[in-house]
Amino acid sequence: MIQRPRGTRDFAPDEMEKRRYIESLMRKEAEIFGFREIATPIFEHAELFTIKSGPGILEEMYAFKDKGGRELTLRPELTAPVMRFFVNELTDMPRPLKLYYMGPCFRYERPQSGRFREFYQFGAELIGAKNPESDAEIISLASSIMKKIGLRDYKVRIGHIGILRDILRKEGVEGENASLILQKLDKKMYDEARVVMEEKGMSEASIKEIIGITKISGQQSVLKELQSFKGEAKEYLSQVMEILEILGIENLLVDLGVVRGLDYYTGVVFEIEVPSLGAEKQVCGGGSYSLAELFGGEKVFSTGFAIGFDRTLIALEKQKIEIPKKRVDVYVIPLTEELRGKAFEITARLRSNEISTDVDLMRRSLQKNLKYAASIGVRYAIILGEREMEKNIVLLRDMDTGEQVPIAITELTEWLAHARGIAPEAAGGDTKKRLGGKLSRPSDAS
Repeated sequence: MIQRPRGTRDFAPDEMEKRRYIESLMRKEAEIFGFREIATPIFEHAELFTIKSGPGILEEMYAFKDKGGRELTLRPELTAPVMRFFVNELTDMPRPLKLYYMGPCFRYERPQSGRFREFYQFGAELIGAKNPESDAEIISLASSIMKKIGLRDYKVRIGHIGILRDILRKEGVEGENASLILQKLDKKMYDEARVVMEEKGMSEASIKEIIGITKISGQQSVLKELQSFKGEAKEYLSQVMEILEILGIENLLVDLGVVRGLDYYTGVVFEIEVPSLGAEKQVCGGGSYSLAELFGGEKVFSTGFAIGFDRTLIALEKQKIEIPKKRVDVYVIPLTEELRGKAFEITARLRSNEISTDVDLMRRSLQKNLKYAASIGVRYAIILGEREMEKNIVLLRDMDTGEQVPIAITELTEWLAHARGIAPEAAGGDTKKRLGGKLSRPSDAS
C-alpha cells in the first residue's frame, strides 16, 4: 500500500463533519464582526517569507524550484500572503479593511501531538488606523470565537512589545540584536537572554528591569507595577484592556511575558492558551505588526491573529465538548423492483426541496436497508410498498423510535420540510388522522 506522507492526515466523514461545523462557527463569528473572507494561493514565492522571517525559515518550509527555475514554497503561514495580496490589489479598499481566511499551511518539522506538517489556520487581519480600538477589536474577535465554539478554561494573555523595545532602545539595542533578545525572552530563556544583553553592553539595572517586566502577569491592575515606566506603550495597553472589559471579553490577563521576537511586531501582542493541552497549550497568537512596506507597499498599521485549527479541535476533544452530528433527513426504500422508479422520483422531488435524501442503491431487503439507515444516522425511512402505493401513500418510519405512520405522497414534501427535528406523531398527527393511520408494519415486509 502507498501510505500518506508523514505529518499529514486523512479525515473520515465523521471527522470532516466536526471540522466543518467548528469552521462554520468561526466564519459566522468573523462575519458578525464585519470581517469578509479572502483566499490566497497555497504556494508563493519563497522570498515572501524569507523577507519577513529571514533565510533560516527555509529549513522549515517545503521550498522548491518550478520548471522556470523560480524559488517557490508551500505557504508556512497566512499573514504574509494576506499582506502581499493587500499591497498588490487591495490598497484602494475602504479602511479599516477587515479580512478573514481559512486554509492549509505546511512546515517541514518533526510531527508531534498537535503539530503536523500539513496543518490548518483560521485567522483575521485588520488593516487601518493605529489606535487601541483596532487592537481591542481583533482580540475581541479571537476571544469571541473561542467562546462561540464552546471552548472552556482558556486564557487570553495580552502584552505590549513596545514596553521592552523602549528599554532596549534606550540602551542602544535595536534591530536584529533586540529581536534576538526578545526571542529568548519569549521562550523564557532568561540565562541566554542575559548573556546577549551583557554582550551588548546593557547595564545590570536595565537587564534586571527587562527580566522583571516579563514576569509581570495578572489583572489590569498589575500595570501599576510599571510605575517607573511612563512610555506610550503602557498607556496604550491600558486603553486596550479597558475597551475589552467594556465589550465583556472574559478570561483576560495582562502578561508582559508575551513577546514576539520578530522585527515586524510593533505593539500589542497576545496569545490564547488552553492549560489542559500541556506544553503545546497555545491555540491562538497575534498582535499588531508592520509588513506592507517589506512587500513594496506603504507603511500601514495592521493587527491580526491566527488560530491553530487542529490544536483547537484537540482542546475541544479534551474538554469533551460535544459537536452535533449531521444527519441525513430521509432514506427511501422500495420493497419491489417495480417500485424503484417511484423511489427515484420521490428522491428527486425531496432533494429539489433541499431535504437531504438517500435511496437504496444496493437492492437490499427491508431489514438490511433499515439496519443500514440506522448505521448512517438517518432520521426517517420512507418505505414504498405495493398496497400503500395503490392508495398513493408511503410509510414514514421514525428511525429513533421505530414508529411508522402512513402519509400521502402529495403531503410528504411539505411534512418533511416542516417536521425536521419533530417526531412523526407530533408533527404529522393531522395527516395520520386523515389517513386513518395506526402505526403499522409495511404490508410487503414478509
